[in-house]
Amino acid sequence: MAQKRVVIKRAGQLLTLAGASKAPKRKEEMNELGLIENGAVAIEGGRILAVGTQADVEGVLDQQWGSQWHTDEEIEQIDADGRLVMPGLVDPHTHLVFGGTREYELEMRLNGAKYLDILAAGGGILASTRMTRAASEEDLIEQSTKRLDQFLKHGVTTVEAKSGYGLTLEDELKQLRVAKRLGEQHPVDVISTFMGAHAIPPEYKGRSNDYVDLVIEEMLPIVAGENLASFCDVFCEEGVFTIEQSERILEAGKKVGLTPKVHADEIVALGGAELAARVGAISADHLLRSSDEGIVAMAEAGVIAVLLPGTAFFLMAEYARARDMIEAGVPVALSTDRNPGSSPTESLWTIMNLACLNMRMTPAEVITAATINAAHAIGKAEEVGSLEVGKKADLLMMDAPNYPYLQYNFGVNLVDTVVKNGQVFIRGGQRV
Repeated sequence: MAQKRVVIKRAGQLLTLAGASKAPKRKEEMNELGLIENGAVAIEGGRILAVGTQADVEGVLDQQWGSQWHTDEEIEQIDADGRLVMPGLVDPHTHLVFGGTREYELEMRLNGAKYLDILAAGGGILASTRMTRAASEEDLIEQSTKRLDQFLKHGVTTVEAKSGYGLTLEDELKQLRVAKRLGEQHPVDVISTFMGAHAIPPEYKGRSNDYVDLVIEEMLPIVAGENLASFCDVFCEEGVFTIEQSERILEAGKKVGLTPKVHADEIVALGGAELAARVGAISADHLLRSSDEGIVAMAEAGVIAVLLPGTAFFLMAEYARARDMIEAGVPVALSTDRNPGSSPTESLWTIMNLACLNMRMTPAEVITAATINAAHAIGKAEEVGSLEVGKKADLLMMDAPNYPYLQYNFGVNLVDTVVKNGQVFIRGGQRV
């Protein structure tokens, strides 16, 4: 089926986020949204053909499509009617594929149980591991598709998805194969990360180095050989994987072509940020407890900080020091960290609001962090994250007159229309 030509016109504010496809935005650049008043976007073949003011885009179309394009019934014309148009959101850190839920842990935490206490008692990641191992691929497809549907309704057009709830070769491969199938059959693009080093499985209790050997010697070569992931991640944390073990895994991942990522300094200041800088990680994520030295190291190495305020909110923890990171020159991205235990949400808008209210990021900074910088955090900034000629036509029309309105409102979904690869999938907030 041929892709339609589409024109979005009469945008009150058009946010392009242009000019940052080669490198993520830092410092004051994060407030630069490429805002165009009375804007328009033209799409052909699933790609952006023209973007700019209404007059500029119409001039391009007169030349490219002929002066009669206005009345061509084969061209879909979407009237933004003064509403905000912006790039589709990119979520660079999710645990999309898993079995079951863990709502019972909420009351445990309210009664004083800590995250690592729950994990040590066989809950947390290990509870999800049991349910994920028991689930078939079809079970996981069904459950994960519902989450992807919610992401799409909330304007997310690209997500990263980690394994890490299998913790055996067979079950890690199962998660990654499900993620690959989802990316092939769902409108949302799914970018996979191998995270066999998410926890020490029960059968390796007291033998963590043996499990690290399994990850390095058996899992990584097969994951890379079957082209099931682009990245290798590790939960570098007290009681999970040490700095030394994490570095071994990440360096082994690099040798088979997987770019490193690090779950760093979430609960204890272990030196995860410094590790991310040392191994050349594309991103370090969480960073609630990162040291001043770690922040400086990330800035110097160009490591993107993927901050997850939904996790801090849900675990009733302190938030990451976003302002210190931005001022130090660390490029910052935002993510839901969608997972069954510490951040059960598909609303990146809620995350952006939390970043404003609890991490003192500006409304412009959080948009940058959830679009072009998030795209850089998964190596996709030359394809998505901004509205520029030649890039994928992934964009949103919001029920909002301007961009500060998006964070001024909270707990609501203002997405009216979602266009993915030039095709409308959400209209009036509903799947079409």
